[in-house]
Amino acid sequence: MGKCPECDAWDSLEETFAANDIHRPKVLSAVDQAQAVDVDLPALPVSQIPDMQVPRMATGLAEFDRVIGGGVVPGAAVLLGGDPGIGKSTLLLQVGQKLAERDMKVLYVSSEESASQTRLRADRLGASSGQLYIYAQTNVDKIGQQIQKLRPSLCIVDSVQLIYQDANSSAPGSVSQLKDCCTNLVYLAKASGTAVCLVGHVTKRGMLAGPKLIEHIVDTVLYFEGDSYHDHRIVRCIKNRFGSTLEVGLFRMTATGLEVVDDAASLLIQAGAGSPPGSVLTACLQGSRVLPVEIQALTADSALGAARRKAAGCDANRLAMMIAVLEKHADFRLLDKDVFVNAVGGMKVTDPAVDAAMALAIAGSHMRRGLAAGTVVTGEIGLLGEFRPVASLAQRIHEVCRLGYTRLITGPVHSAADRQAVESVKGRLAVRICKNIDSALAELT
Repeated sequence: MGKCPECDAWDSLEETFAANDIHRPKVLSAVDQAQAVDVDLPALPVSQIPDMQVPRMATGLAEFDRVIGGGVVPGAAVLLGGDPGIGKSTLLLQVGQKLAERDMKVLYVSSEESASQTRLRADRLGASSGQLYIYAQTNVDKIGQQIQKLRPSLCIVDSVQLIYQDANSSAPGSVSQLKDCCTNLVYLAKASGTAVCLVGHVTKRGMLAGPKLIEHIVDTVLYFEGDSYHDHRIVRCIKNRFGSTLEVGLFRMTATGLEVVDDAASLLIQAGAGSPPGSVLTACLQGSRVLPVEIQALTADSALGAARRKAAGCDANRLAMMIAVLEKHADFRLLDKDVFVNAVGGMKVTDPAVDAAMALAIAGSHMRRGLAAGTVVTGEIGLLGEFRPVASLAQRIHEVCRLGYTRLITGPVHSAADRQAVESVKGRLAVRICKNIDSALAELT
Protein backbone atom coordinates (compact mmCIF):
# COMPACT_ATOMS: atom_id res chain seq x y z
CA MET A 1 0.00 0.00 0.00
CA GLY A 2 1.62 3.20 -1.16
CA LYS A 3 -0.91 5.63 0.32
CA CYS A 4 -1.77 5.87 3.99
CA PRO A 5 -5.54 5.55 4.52
CA GLU A 6 -5.41 7.83 7.57
CA CYS A 7 -3.42 10.87 6.47
CA ASP A 8 -3.43 10.29 2.68
CA ALA A 9 0.36 10.60 2.56
CA TRP A 10 2.25 8.64 -0.13
CA ASP A 11 5.16 6.28 0.63
CA SER A 12 4.87 6.93 4.40
CA LEU A 13 4.34 3.33 5.53
CA GLU A 14 7.31 1.36 6.80
CA GLU A 15 7.51 -2.35 7.50
CA THR A 16 8.50 -3.22 11.07
CA PHE A 17 8.68 -6.44 13.02
CA ALA A 18 6.94 -6.29 16.38
CA ALA A 19 8.54 -8.07 19.32
CA ASN A 20 6.61 -10.85 20.98
CA ASP A 21 4.06 -9.39 23.32
CA ILE A 22 4.75 -10.03 26.98
CA HIS A 23 1.53 -11.17 28.61
CA ARG A 24 0.94 -11.47 32.28
CA PRO A 25 0.48 -15.06 33.39
CA LYS A 26 -3.01 -16.49 33.74
CA VAL A 27 -1.94 -19.00 36.38
CA LEU A 28 -0.76 -17.38 39.59
CA SER A 29 1.21 -18.85 42.44
CA ALA A 30 -0.26 -19.13 45.92
CA VAL A 31 1.51 -15.96 47.03
CA ASP A 32 0.25 -13.96 44.05
CA GLN A 33 -3.27 -15.27 44.43
CA ALA A 34 -3.25 -13.80 47.92
CA GLN A 35 -1.86 -10.54 46.54
CA ALA A 36 -3.99 -10.42 43.39
CA VAL A 37 -6.05 -7.25 42.92
CA ASP A 38 -9.74 -7.67 42.06
CA VAL A 39 -11.26 -4.46 40.77
CA ASP A 40 -14.76 -5.73 41.60
CA LEU A 41 -14.04 -5.94 45.34
CA PRO A 42 -15.05 -2.89 47.39
CA ALA A 43 -12.61 -0.99 49.57
CA LEU A 44 -12.31 -2.61 52.99
CA PRO A 45 -11.05 -1.31 56.34
CA VAL A 46 -7.55 -2.53 57.04
CA SER A 47 -8.80 -4.47 60.08
CA GLN A 48 -11.10 -6.57 57.86
CA ILE A 49 -8.45 -7.59 55.33
CA PRO A 50 -7.35 -11.20 56.00
CA ASP A 51 -3.74 -11.89 56.90
CA MET A 52 -1.52 -13.30 54.18
CA GLN A 53 0.54 -16.32 55.21
CA VAL A 54 3.77 -16.23 53.18
CA PRO A 55 5.35 -19.70 52.80
CA ARG A 56 9.13 -19.88 52.81
CA MET A 57 11.81 -22.34 51.81
CA ALA A 58 14.63 -22.24 54.36
CA THR A 59 17.97 -22.69 52.59
CA GLY A 60 19.94 -23.92 55.59
CA LEU A 61 22.45 -21.05 55.36
CA ALA A 62 21.44 -19.22 58.53
CA GLU A 63 22.92 -15.83 57.55
CA PHE A 64 21.34 -15.89 54.08
CA ASP A 65 17.96 -16.84 55.54
CA ARG A 66 18.30 -14.03 58.09
CA VAL A 67 18.79 -11.41 55.37
CA ILE A 68 15.88 -12.47 53.13
CA GLY A 69 13.47 -12.84 56.03
CA GLY A 70 13.64 -16.51 56.98
CA GLY A 71 13.79 -18.25 53.61
CA VAL A 72 13.05 -17.94 49.91
CA VAL A 73 9.40 -17.24 49.07
CA PRO A 74 8.00 -19.44 46.25
CA GLY A 75 7.41 -17.36 43.13
CA ALA A 76 9.56 -14.49 44.40
CA ALA A 77 12.18 -12.72 42.28
CA VAL A 78 15.50 -11.95 43.97
CA LEU A 79 18.27 -9.77 42.51
CA LEU A 80 21.79 -10.21 43.89
CA GLY A 81 24.50 -7.71 42.96
CA GLY A 82 28.17 -7.45 43.81
CA ASP A 83 31.65 -6.73 42.52
CA PRO A 84 33.28 -9.17 40.09
CA GLY A 85 34.92 -12.10 41.85
CA ILE A 86 33.35 -11.32 45.22
CA GLY A 87 31.68 -14.75 45.42
CA LYS A 88 28.13 -14.29 44.09
CA SER A 89 28.21 -17.53 42.11
CA THR A 90 29.73 -19.39 45.06
CA LEU A 91 27.04 -18.15 47.43
CA LEU A 92 24.13 -19.03 45.16
CA LEU A 93 25.57 -22.41 44.23
CA GLN A 94 25.78 -23.22 47.94
CA VAL A 95 22.19 -22.01 48.40
CA GLY A 96 21.13 -24.28 45.55
CA GLN A 97 22.98 -27.23 47.04
CA LYS A 98 21.36 -26.69 50.45
CA LEU A 99 17.89 -26.71 48.89
CA ALA A 100 18.75 -29.72 46.73
CA GLU A 101 19.79 -31.63 49.84
CA ARG A 102 16.24 -31.08 51.10
CA ASP A 103 14.86 -32.84 48.02
CA MET A 104 13.95 -29.63 46.17
CA LYS A 105 14.75 -29.23 42.50
CA VAL A 106 17.13 -26.37 41.75
CA LEU A 107 18.01 -25.14 38.25
CA TYR A 108 21.31 -23.26 37.99
CA VAL A 109 21.47 -21.39 34.66
CA SER A 110 25.00 -20.33 33.77
CA SER A 111 25.27 -17.71 31.05
CA GLU A 112 28.91 -16.83 31.73
CA GLU A 113 30.48 -20.27 32.08
CA SER A 114 30.07 -23.65 30.46
CA ALA A 115 28.47 -26.55 32.28
CA SER A 116 31.93 -28.11 32.78
CA GLN A 117 33.29 -24.95 34.40
CA THR A 118 30.30 -24.80 36.71
CA ARG A 119 30.85 -28.47 37.56
CA LEU A 120 34.40 -27.66 38.69
CA ARG A 121 33.10 -25.05 41.13
CA ALA A 122 30.41 -27.44 42.30
CA ASP A 123 33.01 -30.14 43.01
CA ARG A 124 35.08 -27.67 45.03
CA LEU A 125 32.03 -26.75 47.09
CA GLY A 126 30.88 -30.33 47.48
CA ALA A 127 27.67 -29.69 45.53
CA SER A 128 26.84 -33.09 44.05
CA SER A 129 23.13 -33.52 44.73
CA GLY A 130 21.04 -35.15 42.02
CA GLN A 131 18.39 -32.46 42.47
CA LEU A 132 20.79 -29.68 41.39
CA TYR A 133 20.58 -29.16 37.62
CA ILE A 134 23.16 -27.16 35.63
CA TYR A 135 22.03 -25.51 32.40
CA ALA A 136 24.43 -23.43 30.29
CA GLN A 137 22.15 -21.16 28.28
CA THR A 138 21.80 -17.50 27.33
CA ASN A 139 18.43 -17.56 25.52
CA VAL A 140 15.67 -16.46 27.88
CA ASP A 141 13.00 -18.34 25.91
CA LYS A 142 14.86 -21.62 26.26
CA ILE A 143 15.43 -20.89 29.95
CA GLY A 144 11.69 -20.45 30.34
CA GLN A 145 11.03 -23.73 28.57
CA GLN A 146 13.47 -25.50 30.88
CA ILE A 147 11.75 -24.01 33.94
CA GLN A 148 8.35 -25.20 32.70
CA LYS A 149 9.79 -28.66 32.02
CA LEU A 150 11.62 -29.21 35.33
CA ARG A 151 9.34 -27.16 37.60
CA PRO A 152 12.19 -26.40 40.04
CA SER A 153 11.67 -24.78 43.41
CA LEU A 154 14.46 -22.28 42.67
CA CYS A 155 16.01 -21.07 39.42
CA ILE A 156 19.33 -19.20 39.60
CA VAL A 157 20.31 -17.12 36.55
CA ASP A 158 24.00 -16.21 36.59
CA SER A 159 24.08 -13.60 35.24
CA VAL A 160 21.19 -11.58 33.82
CA GLN A 161 23.52 -9.27 31.87
CA LEU A 162 24.36 -11.98 29.32
CA ILE A 163 20.94 -13.45 28.55
CA TYR A 164 18.92 -12.25 25.56
CA GLN A 165 15.56 -12.57 23.86
CA ASP A 166 15.30 -13.49 20.17
CA ALA A 167 12.59 -10.95 19.45
CA ASN A 168 14.84 -8.13 20.65
CA SER A 169 17.61 -7.19 18.23
CA SER A 170 19.64 -5.31 20.87
CA ALA A 171 22.87 -6.72 22.25
CA PRO A 172 22.79 -8.70 25.51
CA GLY A 173 23.20 -6.38 28.47
CA SER A 174 21.51 -3.43 26.81
CA VAL A 175 18.70 -1.58 28.54
CA SER A 176 15.94 -3.06 26.38
CA GLN A 177 17.30 -6.61 26.65
CA LEU A 178 17.62 -6.40 30.42
CA LYS A 179 14.12 -4.99 30.74
CA ASP A 180 12.50 -7.63 28.52
CA CYS A 181 14.44 -10.59 29.92
CA CYS A 182 13.91 -9.65 33.55
CA THR A 183 10.22 -8.97 32.98
CA ASN A 184 9.77 -12.35 31.29
CA LEU A 185 11.55 -14.19 34.10
CA VAL A 186 9.62 -12.38 36.83
CA TYR A 187 6.28 -13.09 35.17
CA LEU A 188 7.30 -16.73 34.71
CA ALA A 189 8.21 -16.96 38.38
CA LYS A 190 4.80 -15.62 39.38
CA ALA A 191 3.01 -18.02 37.04
CA SER A 192 4.91 -21.19 37.91
CA GLY A 193 5.63 -20.60 41.60
CA THR A 194 9.36 -21.08 40.95
CA ALA A 195 11.52 -18.62 42.85
CA VAL A 196 13.98 -16.88 40.53
CA CYS A 197 17.31 -15.46 41.71
CA LEU A 198 19.06 -13.15 39.25
CA VAL A 199 22.74 -12.25 39.50
CA GLY A 200 23.46 -8.68 38.42
CA HIS A 201 26.64 -6.77 37.70
CA VAL A 202 27.53 -3.49 39.39
CA THR A 203 28.94 -0.29 37.99
CA LYS A 204 32.10 1.51 39.09
CA ARG A 205 30.00 3.50 41.54
CA GLY A 206 28.81 0.29 43.19
CA MET A 207 25.26 0.52 41.79
CA LEU A 208 23.46 -2.30 40.03
CA ALA A 209 24.02 -2.09 36.29
CA GLY A 210 21.01 -1.67 34.02
CA PRO A 211 17.79 0.32 34.23
CA LYS A 212 16.27 1.06 37.63
CA LEU A 213 13.19 -0.81 36.41
CA ILE A 214 14.93 -4.11 37.24
CA GLU A 215 15.08 -3.23 40.93
CA HIS A 216 11.43 -2.16 40.84
CA ILE A 217 9.99 -5.34 39.32
CA VAL A 218 11.86 -7.80 41.56
CA ASP A 219 10.73 -8.55 45.11
CA THR A 220 14.11 -8.53 46.86
CA VAL A 221 17.39 -6.72 46.13
CA LEU A 222 20.57 -7.95 47.83
CA TYR A 223 24.11 -6.60 47.75
CA PHE A 224 27.09 -8.90 48.31
CA GLU A 225 29.98 -6.84 49.70
CA GLY A 226 33.61 -7.42 50.58
CA ASP A 227 37.05 -7.16 49.04
CA SER A 228 39.91 -9.38 48.07
CA TYR A 229 42.04 -8.21 51.02
CA HIS A 230 39.69 -9.55 53.71
CA ASP A 231 38.09 -12.95 54.00
CA HIS A 232 34.73 -11.78 55.35
CA ARG A 233 31.72 -11.09 53.14
CA ILE A 234 28.52 -9.22 53.98
CA VAL A 235 25.08 -9.64 52.41
CA ARG A 236 22.88 -6.56 52.75
CA CYS A 237 19.20 -6.27 51.88
CA ILE A 238 18.19 -3.07 50.07
CA LYS A 239 14.61 -4.03 49.20
CA ASN A 240 12.39 -6.82 50.50
CA ARG A 241 8.67 -7.12 49.91
CA PHE A 242 8.45 -10.14 52.21
CA GLY A 243 10.60 -9.04 55.13
CA SER A 244 12.86 -6.47 56.72
CA THR A 245 15.57 -4.53 54.89
CA LEU A 246 17.64 -3.95 58.03
CA GLU A 247 19.33 -7.33 58.30
CA VAL A 248 22.89 -8.22 57.28
CA GLY A 249 24.48 -11.63 56.84
CA LEU A 250 28.12 -12.41 57.66
CA PHE A 251 30.21 -15.00 55.84
CA ARG A 252 33.86 -15.99 55.71
CA MET A 253 35.40 -16.95 52.38
CA THR A 254 37.44 -20.16 52.52
CA ALA A 255 39.00 -22.53 50.01
CA THR A 256 35.90 -24.72 50.15
CA GLY A 257 33.32 -21.94 49.88
CA LEU A 258 31.55 -19.54 52.19
CA GLU A 259 31.20 -20.30 55.88
CA VAL A 260 28.50 -18.80 58.08
CA VAL A 261 29.85 -16.51 60.82
CA ASP A 262 27.85 -16.96 64.02
CA ASP A 263 29.95 -14.72 66.28
CA ALA A 264 30.74 -11.35 64.70
CA ALA A 265 33.29 -10.52 67.41
CA SER A 266 35.56 -13.36 66.31
CA LEU A 267 35.58 -11.92 62.79
CA LEU A 268 35.89 -8.18 63.44
CA ILE A 269 37.84 -7.84 66.70
CA GLN A 270 41.43 -8.95 67.10
CA ALA A 271 41.92 -11.23 70.07
CA GLY A 272 43.77 -9.58 72.96
CA ALA A 273 43.52 -6.10 71.45
CA GLY A 274 43.80 -3.33 74.03
CA SER A 275 42.81 0.34 73.83
CA PRO A 276 45.89 2.27 72.69
CA PRO A 277 45.60 5.99 71.85
CA GLY A 278 43.54 6.43 68.70
CA SER A 279 41.70 3.09 69.00
CA VAL A 280 38.11 2.86 70.31
CA LEU A 281 35.71 -0.08 70.30
CA THR A 282 32.08 0.61 69.46
CA ALA A 283 28.88 -1.42 69.18
CA CYS A 284 27.12 -0.79 65.86
CA LEU A 285 23.57 -1.84 65.16
CA GLN A 286 23.06 -3.63 61.84
CA GLY A 287 19.48 -4.78 61.51
CA SER A 288 18.63 -6.92 64.52
CA ARG A 289 22.24 -7.67 65.49
CA VAL A 290 24.97 -5.73 67.24
CA LEU A 291 28.40 -5.79 65.60
CA PRO A 292 31.54 -4.84 67.57
CA VAL A 293 33.76 -2.64 65.41
CA GLU A 294 37.13 -1.06 66.15
CA ILE A 295 37.44 2.59 65.10
CA GLN A 296 40.99 3.84 64.62
CA ALA A 297 42.05 7.45 64.11
CA LEU A 298 45.35 9.14 63.31
CA THR A 299 46.20 12.82 63.47
CA ALA A 300 49.43 14.10 61.95
CA ASP A 301 50.95 17.44 61.05
CA SER A 302 49.92 18.51 57.57
CA ALA A 303 52.84 18.97 55.20
CA LEU A 304 50.63 20.52 52.53
CA GLY A 305 48.65 23.73 52.48
CA ALA A 306 45.24 22.13 53.11
CA ALA A 307 44.79 19.48 55.79
CA ARG A 308 43.40 16.16 54.62
CA ARG A 309 40.40 14.38 56.14
CA LYS A 310 40.02 10.77 55.02
CA ALA A 311 37.49 8.18 56.20
CA ALA A 312 37.58 4.47 55.34
CA GLY A 313 34.43 2.58 56.25
CA CYS A 314 32.90 5.64 57.95
CA ASP A 315 30.82 8.53 56.67
CA ALA A 316 33.15 11.34 55.58
CA ASN A 317 30.47 13.95 56.33
CA ARG A 318 30.12 12.78 59.94
CA LEU A 319 33.92 12.81 60.24
CA ALA A 320 33.93 16.49 59.25
CA MET A 321 31.18 17.16 61.79
CA MET A 322 33.11 15.46 64.62
CA ILE A 323 36.24 17.46 63.81
CA ALA A 324 34.20 20.68 63.90
CA VAL A 325 32.61 19.68 67.23
CA LEU A 326 36.03 18.99 68.78
CA GLU A 327 37.38 22.33 67.58
CA LYS A 328 34.34 24.34 68.69
CA HIS A 329 33.34 22.70 71.99
CA ALA A 330 36.56 21.04 73.16
CA ASP A 331 39.09 23.71 72.09
CA PHE A 332 41.04 21.33 69.85
CA ARG A 333 43.20 22.79 67.13
CA LEU A 334 42.98 20.45 64.15
CA LEU A 335 43.11 23.03 61.38
CA ASP A 336 46.72 22.13 60.51
CA LYS A 337 46.33 18.40 61.16
CA ASP A 338 45.67 15.57 58.74
CA VAL A 339 42.93 13.36 60.21
CA PHE A 340 42.42 9.76 59.11
CA VAL A 341 39.68 7.48 60.44
CA ASN A 342 39.31 3.79 59.64
CA ALA A 343 36.76 1.12 60.55
CA VAL A 344 39.06 -1.88 60.99
CA GLY A 345 38.37 -5.01 59.00
CA GLY A 346 36.87 -3.39 55.92
CA MET A 347 33.51 -2.76 57.62
CA LYS A 348 31.19 -0.01 56.35
CA VAL A 349 29.62 1.70 59.34
CA THR A 350 26.55 3.91 58.86
CA ASP A 351 25.13 3.84 62.40
CA PRO A 352 25.03 7.39 63.91
CA ALA A 353 26.00 5.84 67.25
CA VAL A 354 29.58 5.63 65.98
CA ASP A 355 29.96 9.42 66.44
CA ALA A 356 31.28 9.18 70.00
CA ALA A 357 33.79 6.48 69.13
CA MET A 358 35.02 8.52 66.18
CA ALA A 359 35.40 11.68 68.28
CA LEU A 360 37.22 9.89 71.11
CA ALA A 361 39.53 8.12 68.67
CA ILE A 362 40.50 11.43 67.07
CA ALA A 363 40.95 13.08 70.46
CA GLY A 364 42.94 10.13 71.80
CA SER A 365 45.31 10.19 68.86
CA HIS A 366 45.73 13.97 69.14
CA MET A 367 46.29 13.92 72.93
CA ARG A 368 48.10 10.56 72.93
CA ARG A 369 45.70 9.20 75.50
CA GLY A 370 43.66 6.01 75.49
CA LEU A 371 40.63 4.52 77.19
CA ALA A 372 40.77 1.91 79.90
CA ALA A 373 40.98 -1.68 78.73
CA GLY A 374 37.62 -3.32 78.13
CA THR A 375 35.82 -0.06 77.28
CA VAL A 376 33.18 0.25 74.56
CA VAL A 377 31.84 3.60 73.35
CA THR A 378 28.49 4.17 71.66
CA GLY A 379 26.58 7.41 71.26
CA GLU A 380 25.42 10.02 68.78
CA ILE A 381 26.84 13.54 69.14
CA GLY A 382 24.95 16.65 68.07
CA LEU A 383 26.40 19.82 66.63
CA LEU A 384 26.23 21.47 70.06
CA GLY A 385 28.55 18.81 71.47
CA GLU A 386 25.77 17.05 73.38
CA PHE A 387 25.31 13.28 73.59
CA ARG A 388 22.00 12.03 72.24
CA PRO A 389 20.24 8.73 73.04
CA VAL A 390 21.00 5.81 70.73
CA ALA A 391 18.53 3.31 69.35
CA SER A 392 18.29 -0.18 70.89
CA LEU A 393 20.63 0.64 73.77
CA ALA A 394 19.38 -2.37 75.76
CA GLN A 395 20.41 -4.72 72.97
CA ARG A 396 23.83 -3.09 72.73
CA ILE A 397 24.31 -3.38 76.51
CA HIS A 398 23.51 -7.10 76.55
CA GLU A 399 25.84 -7.80 73.62
CA VAL A 400 28.72 -5.80 75.14
CA CYS A 401 28.24 -7.65 78.42
CA ARG A 402 28.10 -11.02 76.61
CA LEU A 403 31.42 -10.32 74.88
CA GLY A 404 33.11 -9.75 78.24
CA TYR A 405 33.69 -6.00 78.17
CA THR A 406 33.55 -4.26 81.54
CA ARG A 407 32.84 -0.58 80.75
CA LEU A 408 30.41 1.22 78.46
CA ILE A 409 30.39 4.94 77.62
CA THR A 410 27.10 6.13 76.20
CA GLY A 411 24.62 9.00 76.14
CA PRO A 412 21.47 9.72 78.16
CA VAL A 413 19.10 6.84 78.86
CA HIS A 414 15.45 7.74 78.28
CA SER A 415 13.36 4.60 77.69
CA ALA A 416 12.29 2.29 80.51
CA ALA A 417 13.71 -0.75 78.71
CA ASP A 418 17.14 0.88 78.47
CA ARG A 419 17.10 1.88 82.15
CA GLN A 420 16.14 -1.64 83.10
CA ALA A 421 19.02 -3.02 80.99
CA VAL A 422 21.48 -0.70 82.76
CA GLU A 423 20.25 -1.93 86.14
CA SER A 424 20.38 -5.59 85.13
CA VAL A 425 24.11 -5.51 84.29
CA LYS A 426 25.30 -3.74 87.42
CA GLY A 427 28.33 -5.51 88.85
CA ARG A 428 29.29 -6.90 85.45
CA LEU A 429 29.30 -3.78 83.26
CA ALA A 430 29.99 -0.22 84.44
CA VAL A 431 27.83 2.16 82.38
CA ARG A 432 29.15 5.73 82.21
CA ILE A 433 26.46 8.24 81.12
CA CYS A 434 27.90 11.29 79.35
CA LYS A 435 25.93 14.46 78.65
CA ASN A 436 28.43 16.19 76.37
CA ILE A 437 31.74 15.78 74.62
CA ASP A 438 33.72 17.23 77.53
CA SER A 439 32.55 14.53 79.97
CA ALA A 440 33.47 11.85 77.43
CA LEU A 441 36.95 13.29 76.87
CA ALA A 442 37.56 13.07 80.62
CA GLU A 443 37.57 9.27 80.21
CA LEU A 444 40.83 9.47 78.22
CA THR A 445 43.81 8.71 80.44
